[in-house]
Amino acid sequence: MERLKKRADFLRAAKGVRRVEGAITLEICQPSDITGGPWRVGFTASRKVGNAVARNRAKRRLRAAASQLLPLLARKGHDYVLVARASTGTRAFDGLLADVTAALKSAHQKLDRMTGEGI
Repeated sequence: MERLKKRADFLRAAKGVRRVEGAITLEICQPSDITGGPWRVGFTASRKVGNAVARNRAKRRLRAAASQLLPLLARKGHDYVLVARASTGTRAFDGLLADVTAALKSAHQKLDRMTGEGI
């Protein structure tokens, strides 16, 4: 799993498709080059989530969910940003997995409609 670390990558993903599902917000952007490359993922939590302990817990939970789901559902060359919401730290993990899955499927459908592609 390659990670997004530069602010420019996060900003580019923010300009793409955004989906809110339950305890997470997913931002996704299509490949910037033709070759596609590997998919990349980034995680963020603002101060609205809570103090540093709450933000770190929320990001750990997002990383765990992403490590289970993205290898199965991510598309080659796409960038994904999982944004924690206030309820991310307290939501049941099964519910968090369902939120991420639903957001991924919905975002991919919207990207397909925007680009006229389909898988």
